[in-house]
Amino acid sequence: MYSRFGKRCFDVAAVLLILPAAVPAMLIVASLVRWALGRPVLFRQVRAGREGVAFELLKFRSMRLGPGEDADRLTRFGRLLRATALDELPQLLNILRGEMSLVGPRPLLPEYTARYTARQRTRLAVRPGLCGLAQAQGRNAVPWDERLEWDARYVERVTFGGDLAIIWRCARVVGRGQGASMAGHATMERFDKG
Repeated sequence: MYSRFGKRCFDVAAVLLILPAAVPAMLIVASLVRWALGRPVLFRQVRAGREGVAFELLKFRSMRLGPGEDADRLTRFGRLLRATALDELPQLLNILRGEMSLVGPRPLLPEYTARYTARQRTRLAVRPGLCGLAQAQGRNAVPWDERLEWDARYVERVTFGGDLAIIWRCARVVGRGQGASMAGHATMERFDKG
C-alpha cells in the first residue's frame, strides 16, 4: 500500500516541509557556484527513471567547463559541494515533478540499462531516489556489483519505516563526509559490465 500510494504523498509532503529551509540554502549555493565556476549554475543530465523513462536530472555544477577528465575539472569547491551533498539540492524539484523520490536507487545513465542483469534491472521498477539503500552503505565508494544488489534489495521491500531508516543512515554517511567519490575518480568508475 505504501509503495503504491503513500510513498508519493510522503515525498511531496516532506519536500514541501523542508522547502522553507532548502530555498535559502539553494540560493546561497547557487550564488557560490556562480562566483566560483561561472555559468551555468545548474548541471543537467538525462538519466533513466522509473521503468527506464528518461528525465533531466538537476544538480548544482561542481566542475569547470571544458575538455579534460572529470577528476581534473573537479575543483576544491566542487569536492566540498559533493561531500556535503549540497550539489543534490536541485533534485528536490525532480521529486516535486514526480521524476524522483526521496528514497530509491540513484538515477543512472540510460546507456547503463542495457548492461543490467535481470536482477539489477528490477531497480527500474521504482522511482529513483535522492538517497538510497546503496548510498546508505557508503555512497559512491560502494562497488558497482554491491551497489546494484542493494538497489535490488530495496525494490523487494519498500516500506515507510525502511525509507525513514535509509534517510537517517544517508544523513549520517553524508554528515561524516564519506563516499562522495571512489578512489581515483571524480565520482565513481563507469558501469561497463554486461
